[in-house]
Amino acid sequence: MYGWQEDNFIGLTPQANQWHKKWSTFFAEQRIGYQLQLLAERGEPICDIDKAVEAVSRLLKGHAPLASMLHGDLWQGNIGFHKDKPTIFDPAFYYGDRETDIAMTELFSRFHDDFYQAYQDQWPLDEGYAYRKPVYQLYHVLNHALMFGGHYADSAKAMLKNMDL
Repeated sequence: MYGWQEDNFIGLTPQANQWHKKWSTFFAEQRIGYQLQLLAERGEPICDIDKAVEAVSRLLKGHAPLASMLHGDLWQGNIGFHKDKPTIFDPAFYYGDRETDIAMTELFSRFHDDFYQAYQDQWPLDEGYAYRKPVYQLYHVLNHALMFGGHYADSAKAMLKNMDL
């Protein structure tokens, strides 16, 4: 199943983690829909929430990835070293599609190319990843719109338009 036993946070934003059997339902409702609802409650509606949730669910329909343990907020700022050993921190943990973590690493400041090559060598990404990546990245852009406002809301609107959502 996808989700986690309790809600947590991504940055300062609450992250809903209700368990779901279908990945498309979990991501559409608990990630995109929830972020859009939080924005609307703050008086910053981005789009019609129900239509966006339905569209994301349709876009991910039939994709049933192995439920993997995810960092949830994997980017350059959440990696480092402690006593000369690589470390990741500030997780927004849940079980979901591993592609979501990879999509986040490519959103703001890509990891070194060696990371992606080693990942592909160990567990190649499905060829449909390129199709799903924008919707996975949308989650983080919406979260940045909640945390920082400004141009992130405009970016989210543009992403939604590009995905015909």
